[in-house]
Amino acid sequence: MQTETPPTDKRYEKPEGERRGLIIVNTGDGKGKSTAAFGLALRAHGRGKAVKIFQFMKVPTARFGEHRMFEQLGIPIEGLGDGFSWKSQDLEHSAQLARDGWVKAKAAIQSGDYFMVTLDEITYPLIYGWLPLDDVLQTLRHRPKDVTVVLTGRRCPPEIIALADTVTEMTLVKHAFQAGVPAQRGIED
Repeated sequence: MQTETPPTDKRYEKPEGERRGLIIVNTGDGKGKSTAAFGLALRAHGRGKAVKIFQFMKVPTARFGEHRMFEQLGIPIEGLGDGFSWKSQDLEHSAQLARDGWVKAKAAIQSGDYFMVTLDEITYPLIYGWLPLDDVLQTLRHRPKDVTVVLTGRRCPPEIIALADTVTEMTLVKHAFQAGVPAQRGIED
């Protein structure tokens, strides 16, 4: 490892623009997309801001670590799906769940009641063709000005990336699963 001298000069000028709601995307094949989005939700909640989380691929009865913690903190999180597509018994039913979930998520965004709305794993129903991309784009473009929307999932459509204010691509360098280590409670769920 090579060491470096810490910077002593500020490397940027403070932006002078207006504060407003943002579109934030966490995408890529690396781990941490949802985790980062949940961290933003916690940060906003800690500042007394209203937050709502929709999980497009999780079942409504999911009880992963984030569900248990958000419940304790009073942050609403709602599963809209029926799990991984390869486990689905009826993909048309899975698609309908995504469409029904989008109606709820869209209403939450448009209501202006939330500082932040998280659309966790929304890229999957988009790339499967279950949700109309144009409707999602229109909703993002015409949302109330102070509403931040956070979108997660692999292979985010380029149209959303172009519209977004902040995009982070998590790159897979190495994952324990590749070495035969199964998903673990408290890490993957």
